[in-house]
Amino acid sequence: MTQGGNAVLMGVRRHEAAAAPGRLRRTRADALLAGVAGAFVLAQLALVRPGMGLGWDETVYVSQVGAQAPASYFSAPRARGVSLLVAPVASWSTSTPLLRIYLAVLSGLALYLALRVWRGVFPARVLAGAGALFASLWVTLYYGPQAMPNYWVAIGALVAVGCFLKGRVWGVLAGAALMALMRPTDAVWVTAPLLVLTVVGRRWRLLGGLVAGLVLGAAQWVIEAYLRYGGLAQRLHDGSRIQGGLGWNLAVDDQMKSQVGRTLCRPCTGEMPHPALTVWWVVLPLLAVLGLVVAVRARRTAQSLIPLLCATTAAFPYLFLIGYAAPRFLLPAYALAAIPVADGLLRLVTAPGGRWRPMATALVALGLAAHLAVQYAVVDRVVTRSTTDREAWERTAAELHRVGVSPPCVLTGYEALPIAYYTGCSSAAVKGPNTNSTAAEIEDTARRIPVAHLVYPDSRPAGYAHDWTPYRLNGLDVRVGPVADGGGP
Repeated sequence: MTQGGNAVLMGVRRHEAAAAPGRLRRTRADALLAGVAGAFVLAQLALVRPGMGLGWDETVYVSQVGAQAPASYFSAPRARGVSLLVAPVASWSTSTPLLRIYLAVLSGLALYLALRVWRGVFPARVLAGAGALFASLWVTLYYGPQAMPNYWVAIGALVAVGCFLKGRVWGVLAGAALMALMRPTDAVWVTAPLLVLTVVGRRWRLLGGLVAGLVLGAAQWVIEAYLRYGGLAQRLHDGSRIQGGLGWNLAVDDQMKSQVGRTLCRPCTGEMPHPALTVWWVVLPLLAVLGLVVAVRARRTAQSLIPLLCATTAAFPYLFLIGYAAPRFLLPAYALAAIPVADGLLRLVTAPGGRWRPMATALVALGLAAHLAVQYAVVDRVVTRSTTDREAWERTAAELHRVGVSPPCVLTGYEALPIAYYTGCSSAAVKGPNTNSTAAEIEDTARRIPVAHLVYPDSRPAGYAHDWTPYRLNGLDVRVGPVADGGGP
């Protein structure tokens, strides 16, 4: 009995000794990924500045749950995911810095969890490198702490594809649901290769999880389509119209032009930016191919090929089906491509022997340093410009209050939607993507509450505001209706 007991104890100790190195490796891997995520949070807070006001689209999403202004018009392409994301803060506080800090921390935590999903598919140093590459892009840094959906689609894509490769149904479901909650059409494009692979491979449990995730995430958007937009087909049609009509449009050059820091390139005119600003964007697909070659030689093709397929389908509509560009649209593609790219770069600095290894290491280090310098320069430029624009909206709001336009009130015309948020007003439009009223309705409203029509300098006001009292406020021509001007009932 004694010998038998000793034998059992010795067996347990051997098992614990064997398990200890595995636990230590996992702990080190988690610490490495957490370090990348923590650096991402700090970089957002340092570079994007929590005090930067809300942007145009942000005011739409935040106003749905916030108390600063009435809910803005919610156009057909938008989904409610971002409003749900910001509700824990925006529903009780109007502090933009608090909201930015909340989103920065949340985005860092999400990046850590999304990279952790891939543990076991790729080594920790590859995942850390991929996270660092993705997190250091100016567009990732800029949109991480913003109330916008594209970063969260990227996180959902990482979770869904990583769990697909590991055969984890609930993870696939969660990733697909997150994407569909944020942007349902993007979720379909990202998961298209996964849907095909599950059918071809008869992996029915994964297919069920993937479809269930898409359905759960998009359910509210589909229901809302029938309640407010005349049905699903009509909402999709309206979404296409608002985006200029989906069809064959070569937008690759538009995306390159936007890399100078243009958050919306519509219309995307002008010359190409300096090659130093776009070289990383051109090199990225080449490095992705290198990562795929490395995977094929290592006999783990699927681990790199599948995320690259999903990155390709995610990018396809924004490169070839719309007539303008916004860099944030490609965030899911960047996130998925970053993993095989990091794998390829690591191979470059570890594979060559003899005198070639120092040369390869030096070239990669030099390239990454130049890349970081470019990304910092662009994010600094875009943050400065965005801050200036949003401060101008705040000043216009203060001037409107001074001339009697205070809540409850309505703004129309040039940049009425974001300025209305800062003023605490509703916004109305009789044409364009945010059409939600008519001239007759605006005239009737102006007899009851303050209404102001904003006009770009030297432009003609709308007919309904032609006889309203003119002002020049913060560089804008403003026509104020009869109630605010003292001529109302």
